Amino acid sequence: MSTKANAVGAPRRFWGTMPVLPGPMLTQTVQQMEASGFEGVFVLQIYGPPFVPLAAASTVTEALKLGTGIAVAGTRSPLETAYAAIELDRISGGRFILGLGSSIPSMVEGSYGMPKAKPLGHIRETVDVIRYIIANGHKGLDPYHGTYFKADFAEMMKTEPPVRERIPIWIAALQEKMTDLAIEIGDGLMVHALWSANFTAKVQKPVIEAALAKHGRKREDIEINAWPWIAINPDKQQAIDDARATVAAYSGYKQYEPFFEKQGFGDQARACQLALGDHGDVSSVIGNVPDEMVLAFCACGPVEEVVEQIEPYWDVVDSLAPMTPYRNLSMEKLHYYYGGLFELVAAARASAQ
Repeated sequence: MSTKANAVGAPRRFWGTMPVLPGPMLTQTVQQMEASGFEGVFVLQIYGPPFVPLAAASTVTEALKLGTGIAVAGTRSPLETAYAAIELDRISGGRFILGLGSSIPSMVEGSYGMPKAKPLGHIRETVDVIRYIIANGHKGLDPYHGTYFKADFAEMMKTEPPVRERIPIWIAALQEKMTDLAIEIGDGLMVHALWSANFTAKVQKPVIEAALAKHGRKREDIEINAWPWIAINPDKQQAIDDARATVAAYSGYKQYEPFFEKQGFGDQARACQLALGDHGDVSSVIGNVPDEMVLAFCACGPVEEVVEQIEPYWDVVDSLAPMTPYRNLSMEKLHYYYGGLFELVAAARASAQ
């Protein structure tokens, strides 16, 4: 009996995503992930830094990897990010992965109040600084003079040697230039949920292959991790209806319009943008999102159908971090769909045999 593999011929791996939870719920969630065979857990930076819940998760698990998915690079000094990575790697015994991303200007500048930066140059420099500090903080640091980060380190005390002098850094990407940068300098590429299954397999795979050739890297040199939306529900129409607001919300951002355009839904995305304006109510535009648009971006229905719908990803990726729809859903429904993640992993493992 053959075993289905990922894009590099290795076992398929799943990551979970976790919101910030009260201690007992956090413990239950990450221990259930570990027992269910998840590779790791990601915590997102929505407002606060994602390091704190990961530190808590590390103390109640033994093998589960712990990743920031993502830490927004522009909201803190790379020195702080580097030392947070060192500390989490120490607490977890070498299980930490630093996921970095640029986010969008309305968040970094508009909400965090940070200065404007060119995303590609900023991420490149941030990764360079972080790697330099992790590898050399225990040896002594020479001054660093970059475009965005300048420090003489004159008052820095040497640290204890890190658990690992090179902690994996995965870079989140949506557009081709950031994808190229991630493949050039990253240990991993985290691809956005707007890379739908078919779009990833048919359109983005050649982009990745070209970038690997351009930078002289082997496919095995970099982990590619995708974040598909899934809504598992025996009532497929209900799953589609529950996912509609999430797709509508993303289509309302001008920055994401090209990805809706490339996948045949540019007109619908522009209609959502026009109706939403700067701070519109998503409920008012869900009528602009037909069923076929929801299904293009979110795998919906019974678990067996969802497993089949996400299958094209495995021709491109090493691992998946499925997410559930979340906009305009009650807490009861959020818990319901979150439970589907565990059902998905169990069904995917069974179908891989």
